[in-house]
Amino acid sequence: MDDGSTDGSLRELKTLAKKDSKVKVIAFKRNYGQTAAMQAGIDLASNDIIIPIDADLQNDPCDIPRLLEKLEQGYDIVSGWRKNRKDARFRRNFVSSVANRLISWISGVSLHDYGCSLKAYRRDVIKGVTLYGEMHRFIPIYAKWQGGKVTEIPVKHHERKHGVSKYGLERTIKVVLDLIVVKFLHGYFTKPIYLFGGLGFISLILSGFTGLLAVCLKFFGNTSFIQTPLPLLTVMFFLAGIMGILMGLLAEMLTRTYFESQQRQVYAIREKVNLE
Repeated sequence: MDDGSTDGSLRELKTLAKKDSKVKVIAFKRNYGQTAAMQAGIDLASNDIIIPIDADLQNDPCDIPRLLEKLEQGYDIVSGWRKNRKDARFRRNFVSSVANRLISWISGVSLHDYGCSLKAYRRDVIKGVTLYGEMHRFIPIYAKWQGGKVTEIPVKHHERKHGVSKYGLERTIKVVLDLIVVKFLHGYFTKPIYLFGGLGFISLILSGFTGLLAVCLKFFGNTSFIQTPLPLLTVMFFLAGIMGILMGLLAEMLTRTYFESQQRQVYAIREKVNLE
C-alpha cells in the first residue's frame, strides 16, 4: 500500500511486484492517511488473515510468525505491544501511554499499545468495518464488541532510521475525539433516543427544580423573579430538554432509514448449524 509517498516507495513496490506476482500493490492518488490505507487494505484483501505492518522499519517482520501462532490458539485479533518502544520518551512514549490507558478505560478493552500497526486479524471479524479519522487503532475494540477474542503479545521495536514521524500531540486529541464517536456508536447506534432523550429528561427535571425554587423564593423569601437567574435557567433547561427529545426522535428515524435502506442487520452471526 502506497499512501501517496514521495520517497520512491512506489517504485520499489512495483519492482517487487514484477518479480513476484503474489505481491499486490495499491497506490493512492495522494496522501489520505493511515486509516484510509488500512481501510483499503482490508477492503481488497482476499485471504482469511490480514497482517498490516508499517514500512518505516521500526516493526520487525520476524514477529509475524509469532502473531500467527497466537492467532491459532483461538483468538480473532492479536495485537502487537511495543513493550520496549524506541521513540521519544515524553513526546511519544508518555503521551501514548496515557492515551492507551484512557482508551482501555473508556472502551473496556484492555491493551497496552493501540497505536502499534503490527496486528493479526481474522478477516471475517473485521469485514464490514468502516474506518474514519484515526479509527484504525480501534479495530480491536470493534472486534471485541462484536464478540471477537482479542489478545496482545510483545513485539520488537527498532529506532527510526529513515524519515520523520508525522505524529504529534495534536493527534492525541483527534484520537480521543474519535474514541468518543466509537463509544457513542457502540452504545447508542441502534437506540440514540436513550442518549438524547435521557439528557432531555434530565434537562426537564432541572427545569422543574429551578422553576420550583424560583417560586419558593418568590413567596417565602421575598425575592422577585428579576432578582435571581432561576427563571432564565428554567426556560433554558426546558428548551434544552425539548430539543434533546426531538433530536433523539430524529436520530431514531435516521437510524431506521439507514438499516432499512442498506439492508443491514442489528446483529452479527458467528456460524450456522443445519441452516442453508
